[in-house]
Amino acid sequence: MDKNANGFPLSHVFGFVMSLVLTFVAAWVALKTSLSFTVVMWIIGTLAVVQAGLQLFMFMHVNEGEDNKTQIINIAYGVFCAVVIIVGSIWVLTSGHAAH
Repeated sequence: MDKNANGFPLSHVFGFVMSLVLTFVAAWVALKTSLSFTVVMWIIGTLAVVQAGLQLFMFMHVNEGEDNKTQIINIAYGVFCAVVIIVGSIWVLTSGHAAH
């Protein structure tokens, strides 16, 4: 864990503050700009991916440990599961399978 001399986890606080900033930026983009829906969704999606990466490194300590190969495999599996769930849900909801 990354602590300074008095044991305060400064990297965790930084990660938390950055996560809040990214969340508020996404909310501001969604509520206070006059951009098109597609652009707003792309911006929010990009900020979500950045926030997920930030949390992997700040809170889940991906860059620590001896066996980075296992961590990379676990992250790839998690990304694969997320993509299958998201793409599968969009496919089912948009292709009219519920009408049959």
